[in-house]
Amino acid sequence: MIKFSVIKWERFWWSISSVAMIGSIIAMAVSFAILNAPIRPSIDFIGGTRMQLELDCSVPNNCDQPIQTAAVRAVLAKQNLADSSIQVVDNYGLSIRSKNLDVDQRTQLQQELNANIGQFDLEKTQIDTVGPTIGKELFISGILALIISFLGIIIYLTFRFQFDYAFFAIFALFHDVLTTAGVFAVLGLVFGVEVDSLFLVALLTIIGFSVNDTVVIYDRIRETISRNPDLPINEIVDSAVNQTLTRSINTTLTTLLPLVAIFLFGGETLKFFALALIIGFALGSYSSIFVASTLLAWWRRRNTQYKVVNSQA
Repeated sequence: MIKFSVIKWERFWWSISSVAMIGSIIAMAVSFAILNAPIRPSIDFIGGTRMQLELDCSVPNNCDQPIQTAAVRAVLAKQNLADSSIQVVDNYGLSIRSKNLDVDQRTQLQQELNANIGQFDLEKTQIDTVGPTIGKELFISGILALIISFLGIIIYLTFRFQFDYAFFAIFALFHDVLTTAGVFAVLGLVFGVEVDSLFLVALLTIIGFSVNDTVVIYDRIRETISRNPDLPINEIVDSAVNQTLTRSINTTLTTLLPLVAIFLFGGETLKFFALALIIGFALGSYSSIFVASTLLAWWRRRNTQYKVVNSQA
């Protein structure tokens, strides 16, 4: 017995997705206009030196005042690094991204910061340097991986189901990836959040999670069509969604719980990687249930002469 009609509210689900996708495109366009990139990139992609420092609060009076961005900017200006990116983390941590600095330049900058800002803890200091060529190669490799994964999924779903299944599954994946990227574009503009190579890993993981959810629903739709080819497609899709709804929700929740823990209590390196997965996995479940299934039903309704050819699993 059908308990919930996803088809009845299909235009509502589509409206939510449309707003999210259009908003994401606008956010990335604004980011591109301001930063010359759709999402604020880290040195992984554009090259440069990143210094992460933290005040040593064991030194008397060293942490009486939080770090002031203006004071750090003044120190950088004296070193001809005024165009560097500065981010204060938890009041007493500092992240600086600048052009490539050699050992002498990094040492001099650290000395100036110690003299003007406060004594920084050497054990917690992290310095990363990436050349622009390597950054470009990482970016190209990541984009190629995304494109190849999309093509592979289209081929797999076309053979396993039919092309219309594959097309709407890919649309749902595009919805998930675009919206996740849009959220990070906003975070980059408002909070200075940068994306690194782990973000591309997160997008690939989101694609795998989302398509798995979609395949489960599509499998049930195909089975129902095979057993009852005369049933209206709306009824078939509603039945398939209801049969898999509990499984989809449980899988998503159990996956999100450890990711939320990593985001809240994990280190800075994994914090935004976990956030990307949280956003993407939630979107993946949403798009599988409310977008991919309803679009397939809409397409089959419009094409009343569409011939159903049951493909073999």
